[in-house]
Amino acid sequence: MTTKSQPHGSGHAGVLEPTGPALVVRILVRPMTTMLNPLIVKLAGRRHFRMAAQIHHVGRRSGRLYVTPAGAHLHGDVIVIPLTFGSRSDWARNVRAAGGCLIRLNGRDYRATEPEIFGREEARDLIRSTFGPLERAGVRMLGIRQFMRLHAEPIGQKRPPG
Repeated sequence: MTTKSQPHGSGHAGVLEPTGPALVVRILVRPMTTMLNPLIVKLAGRRHFRMAAQIHHVGRRSGRLYVTPAGAHLHGDVIVIPLTFGSRSDWARNVRAAGGCLIRLNGRDYRATEPEIFGREEARDLIRSTFGPLERAGVRMLGIRQFMRLHAEPIGQKRPPG
């Protein structure tokens, strides 16, 4: 099932229900984010720091610019992000409301558009082709059930002819 910036809890067929983080994330990961996020944000998106990307998004109510670290992988012209904290996280809701964001990944900047939320089962082939075996095991261990897929266009790079 996919959803393209559908309102939360719309109840329409084919729309995933918004999810929060799994119990293991709430208990183990969330408490560490307060301490680790400032450091990870500084490292995220840099070349050779594959652990996280920088998600630059605008607050849907405040209009402020935010930078959030998130695990993200590029596969062709698609960026796939496991939603560790679920589709109800502020950054995911902001990206969906704005219809996209800017992402710094492995030292490159991308304009990321057309956000879609997918369930783990539906995204199985994309996940298998994008993430390595250890990363997929981590996704399962953390109980991640949803992923965001965005169309990625490099910023500041010449496009190939054609």
